[in-house]
Amino acid sequence: MQNTRLTVLFDVLLRQFAQWIRNPWRRIAMLIVGVLFGNFAATVISTITGQTAEWDVLVSLLLLLACELVSWLVYRRRASDSIASDSSSPIQLSPVSSPPAPAPAGPIVLQIANAVKLGMIYGLFVEAFKLGS
Repeated sequence: MQNTRLTVLFDVLLRQFAQWIRNPWRRIAMLIVGVLFGNFAATVISTITGQTAEWDVLVSLLLLLACELVSWLVYRRRASDSIASDSSSPIQLSPVSSPPAPAPAGPIVLQIANAVKLGMIYGLFVEAFKLGS
């Protein structure tokens, strides 16, 4: 790919964001914002689609597919990493073995998408409880 001004600008901005997000407090803040945005989006989606009952089935199908896609992307990667690390390590016969290392956290984009998904599911449950009471 050619080194145009746009690609250079994009690379610089991406590097600055990656350096900015390495701070654990900023990462946690981004994840909390993701959960809150998912909760807000669930309230908005359920309110808008509740006004016209024609969209309920289609929107629920789209939300289900989006949630399953995010879950597949996030947890497929972790499972394949842990299987690869387990198969490469020799079997230890010692009576005391160390616990397995935690799975890598993954890219921040997948973590934020998972946080939005969790917030959306939580928000939809809250909306269902509000309608049930």
